[in-house]
Amino acid sequence: MARLAQTPGLTDVQRSILETVREFADKEIIPHAQRLEHADEYPTDILDGMREMGLFGLTIDEEYGGLGESLLTYALVVEQLSRGWMSISGIVNTHFIVAYLISQHGSAEQKTRLLPKMATGEVRGAFSMSEPETGSDVSAITSRAVRDGDNYVLNGQKMWLTNGAYSSVVATLVKTDTGAESVYGNMSTFLLEKEPGFGETAPGLTIPGKIEKMGYKGVETTEMVLDGVTVPDSAILGGADKVGRGFYQMMDGIEVGRVNVAARACGISLRAFELAVAYAQQRKTFGQPLAKHQAIAFKLAEMGTKIEAAHALMVNAARLKDAGQRNDVEAGMAKLLASEYCAEVVQEAFRIHGGYGYSKEYEIERLMREAPFLLIGEGTSEIQKTIISRGLLKEYKL
Repeated sequence: MARLAQTPGLTDVQRSILETVREFADKEIIPHAQRLEHADEYPTDILDGMREMGLFGLTIDEEYGGLGESLLTYALVVEQLSRGWMSISGIVNTHFIVAYLISQHGSAEQKTRLLPKMATGEVRGAFSMSEPETGSDVSAITSRAVRDGDNYVLNGQKMWLTNGAYSSVVATLVKTDTGAESVYGNMSTFLLEKEPGFGETAPGLTIPGKIEKMGYKGVETTEMVLDGVTVPDSAILGGADKVGRGFYQMMDGIEVGRVNVAARACGISLRAFELAVAYAQQRKTFGQPLAKHQAIAFKLAEMGTKIEAAHALMVNAARLKDAGQRNDVEAGMAKLLASEYCAEVVQEAFRIHGGYGYSKEYEIERLMREAPFLLIGEGTSEIQKTIISRGLLKEYKL
């Protein structure tokens, strides 16, 4: 195991899981990632391997067929998967968030019915808050659920669903008129169940097609159109009595998601460093390896230091969440630092590669297109700064 991004205090089980996942990434992901990414091909064989390893049930309690592991284990697994190919981590990320939401906030019936199938990967989860006209400003969503007897009728359009097609259950935030004074008390999360695929996958629920992206390929990103989708009130996350609690449930899930994005950034940074440090020792200029030039050696030093700092913040945020403590500020800090540092580390690795870094033959070209996503996923850097500053000002209020 390399020196960077080590985590003290892990159990034997955690170390065993991480060793297995790292080996899987080295043997089953990295050798195929370039071809799959350039072809924008869904990584079916890799996903089958992950199902056999039980990774889809990593954080689901053992009573529902999962491994019952912590958020820290999950984050470290995501770090290694992203080191292999970020799209692989994307496939499990939203699945983990939905499983977490159901585990923490779901009704007994929802847990018993959905979690065992999610643990095996038979049922995959997707997560939906954003809309075509709104992203970070969650209060501005316009999708709505209207009460109709014991049912709700949902209408609207959602955007940026990772796993939008291959998922079978979508945790979807919409507005509901509960009479609350705050807009945040008039939102509910619905578990919308559908068939995997594109087109009308449930009555009134349509997945139009995948969105073409600069990077983050292989995994599909979609829209979701709701046109008179009728569901019972038992489809509300936690059951009918949890109507109006959707925003707070989703924010709990987003804290998990921000730790995930920080872990993804650490994984990509690690891979970029591995590529750069290897190339710098192999490529010669002016009669000696690049690494012998102080300018390049200093770049490697800075890259390694940034990886260590980002990894430490990510681990801290995960451990706080595992301890049942609020970690909104810490998760925001981890996501902010890790994503910004990731962009910087990847660009330095790109520069070390020189002209070859611009060639699609070299892996760093793919990382250059993937890293920018982390600057906006699960809230932009500016949103993280807003969350962090609000938390600090509240803590240090005069």
